[in-house]
Amino acid sequence: MAVEGKDDSRPDTSGGLAEEPDTSPVYGHFTPHGGVEPAFRLGKNALTGKKSSNIGALYFMNGRGDILIQRLYRDGIDYKNVATHFRTLVLNSDASLYSRRHDVEMNADEMSQGMAPIKILANGEAMLYYKAADVYLVAITKCNANSMMIFQFLSQLVLLIRSYCNGQFHEEVVKGNFVLIYELLDDTLDYGYPQLTDPAIAKSLIYQKGLWSTEKAKRKKAAEAQSSTLQVTGAVGWRKDGIKYKKNEVYLDIVERVSALMSAQGNVLRSDVRGKLVMKTFLTGMPEIKIGLNRRVDDATFHPCVNLGRYNAEKVISFIPPDGEFELGKYRVTEGIELPFKATALLTEQGRTRMDVTVKVRSSFDAKLSSVNNIILIPVPPQTARAQFQLSIGKAKYDPKRGALVWKIKKFGGFLEHTLAATVELISTAKERNAWSRPPLSLSFQMPMQNVSGIGAEYITVWEKNGYKVHKFARKSCKSLDGDYQIRM
Repeated sequence: MAVEGKDDSRPDTSGGLAEEPDTSPVYGHFTPHGGVEPAFRLGKNALTGKKSSNIGALYFMNGRGDILIQRLYRDGIDYKNVATHFRTLVLNSDASLYSRRHDVEMNADEMSQGMAPIKILANGEAMLYYKAADVYLVAITKCNANSMMIFQFLSQLVLLIRSYCNGQFHEEVVKGNFVLIYELLDDTLDYGYPQLTDPAIAKSLIYQKGLWSTEKAKRKKAAEAQSSTLQVTGAVGWRKDGIKYKKNEVYLDIVERVSALMSAQGNVLRSDVRGKLVMKTFLTGMPEIKIGLNRRVDDATFHPCVNLGRYNAEKVISFIPPDGEFELGKYRVTEGIELPFKATALLTEQGRTRMDVTVKVRSSFDAKLSSVNNIILIPVPPQTARAQFQLSIGKAKYDPKRGALVWKIKKFGGFLEHTLAATVELISTAKERNAWSRPPLSLSFQMPMQNVSGIGAEYITVWEKNGYKVHKFARKSCKSLDGDYQIRM
């Protein structure tokens, strides 16, 4: 739990003037005996000792660490690496897992769990962040500024933007109102110093109205209007009349790519599936196809041939298809994902010239299925010379270009566990080696006839006025490329 307090200032016993009392906030943790153990202080410049309360740079970022809006107020800010620092220290940190899972904002009670929304960077800059909905407001300052004033300003800035945007504030609102937000920043921050954020005063100076019907909603509405026009006029620009086939066939492929980040203890820190619905149609005439999915997908985009009005109402994908192969739609899923692999890695240094590595990989999918072209990359220190292996399956080698042990398994069955044990020889150096950062272990694989989101086609129906027979096929597949599927060591 974080607490606020003051340091006692004592007069200079050498006869000089007493120092000015430092009234800046002190953050600390309660001890078991009821005392307070100081953790850090923000409020006085550590180099000059002068009071300072300014923001050097302000960023709006989404949950992936992408910069939506940025405004620089001071020179000397390392603006090129802000997004990288934010992803490393906030999004990918174990401490932020609770906040992101439960969608809550940081507060004083959570600071005792190592979740204080203040990060001190290696170059001396301080990163202060405030989460509202799915957007992070990130303030950077080079001086040891008044943190509570900055957090108060960030929260008031969110309320100010909400007052212009019908009470809404999320990523799409920020993207759709970036011009308005830049104008508000010009009036509320003067050379990095916060000014008035009262909505009544701001609206007397800035008359522009916010757009809460965002660009995404506009595109969706335009697509629905296009679909309605096609229904009324009967015009289908993507399919010509007179198409004939001796054998009428429909193929649906559900292709997924999974990304994940897991802790060394096996906890899932982040998971994400991006999928595609790929169709091949060889049908006579002007058929209508209906596809029913077994799971609701909200974050999806479709080919212009899809009747969006019907999809929104009934969750049925109804369309007159183009001839041949085409991409019917894309989707993204972040919940209900069954990750196919878990791994643990144990690295033990045996003096300065040797390291023992043990890696266990276990599959969690059906025993009747399998994963192919599996490659596990196990990072090793840059001074590695060679490695010797003991494997339960597959082949392994040390790749100096990748700086990793490369373990290849041609076929990995379901509900199985395989082990790699390696003795890594290190080059001995006279000087002290820099600490190794231990990058995460990564897996790449291909899984035919299965996916991890659970999305599948419950039915495929084809209607055409001539009433011919149609052969229908559906299949699934999933893959993860190098760097998508990571496990910390």
